[in-house]
Amino acid sequence: MFAPASPETSAIPIRSKPLYRNRKFMLLFTGSTLSVFGNCFHSIALNLWVLQTTGSAAKMSLITVTHMVVSLLLGSVAGTIADRFNRRNLIVICDSLRFFLVLGIAFAMLNLEQPFVWIVALTALSAVAGLLQSPSSQASITDLVGRDRVQQAAGMMNIADNAARISGLAIGGYIVAQFGGVTAIVTDAILFGLSALLVLAAGRFPRAERIQAEKTSFRQDWLEGIKRVWSDPFARGVTFLTTIVLLFFVSNLMLIQVMAVKVWQANPLHFGLIEAAIPLGYALGAITIMGLSRRPKHRGKWILGSTLLMGPLYIGIAIMPNALAAIPLILAVGTFFSFCTLLVNVIMRIEVPSELQGRMFGILGSLTSVAPPLGLTIMAALADGYGASNVLLVSGFGFITAGAAAWFWLKPIRRYQ
Repeated sequence: MFAPASPETSAIPIRSKPLYRNRKFMLLFTGSTLSVFGNCFHSIALNLWVLQTTGSAAKMSLITVTHMVVSLLLGSVAGTIADRFNRRNLIVICDSLRFFLVLGIAFAMLNLEQPFVWIVALTALSAVAGLLQSPSSQASITDLVGRDRVQQAAGMMNIADNAARISGLAIGGYIVAQFGGVTAIVTDAILFGLSALLVLAAGRFPRAERIQAEKTSFRQDWLEGIKRVWSDPFARGVTFLTTIVLLFFVSNLMLIQVMAVKVWQANPLHFGLIEAAIPLGYALGAITIMGLSRRPKHRGKWILGSTLLMGPLYIGIAIMPNALAAIPLILAVGTFFSFCTLLVNVIMRIEVPSELQGRMFGILGSLTSVAPPLGLTIMAALADGYGASNVLLVSGFGFITAGAAAWFWLKPIRRYQ
């Protein structure tokens, strides 16, 4: 397993102040939340605008594919940059760049005769900036709060990220419908600008210094990060588990939405409760984790056990006769999803040395950005042919199989305390 940075060579405080009194963390937390909100806002607003303007689902999907390809190809490179350079400056630069790039998208919408090519190009550049911003932000948390408060900080960040993603998609769609795509995109740009200003106001971030015999090249650092992630059984297991969980989770969420409309014929109130159940369950799980002791025992078993238990819940949802009966099970899925993802996030920040965290989050981000779209494509095709409830039922058994395999084969995670 990775050896954590030693106290003698690290700038990270061993005992740190409460999070609410940590000005630097709170400014990063607020800026990061705005950045995530803006990114989701951007995604839904742009996709809806393209679909409404061109009427082409293929062009709309090209926006998503652009993000996916950029993430897959450049995730580990972005993580290496985050480890080699000043992370706080990278966050400010990237969010500032996204401010101008997204304004450029709005300009293309208003003033160019054939804006789509420009929109795709600017979207790709914005995705690159986002790739640099994300691992820089994620890898800064341990340095800012200290290892004794990582669990609380990660819980706060994940609750806020979850709320920002859900509300960003919802509000982005509403603004596009009411005021048009350009207004939504300009609002998104403003949020990126605010994020940059907040992180700029936080001042210099503390950082553990990298100890090495000689200066290394970018290529050496990049290869070292990939080698250390893939050669370590724990890191390899975490990468595999998180990718599989996200592939199933996002796909099954889509299947539940299809069931709500086509099978349960849910009324607007019940559909709204279904949509709220996952983020509410996730928040309950995150709050529970934050309330536990700073180093609870058997965290590895909590992660794998939660993964395994999600399978029977999906099977139960698939056979429910109506939406109201399924809502408690959907809520439980959100809670278990929180345990099997948030605890992984905490452990990574504790076990991976600070100078490697950018590469770890970059590589993980590359893989997890590909898994959900791939799963959605496959599950949507199967649902059209065999019915959403049948596909969800089979997916539940698949989740049980994956969870059982992880329990027996991913021993470094299971044995983690």
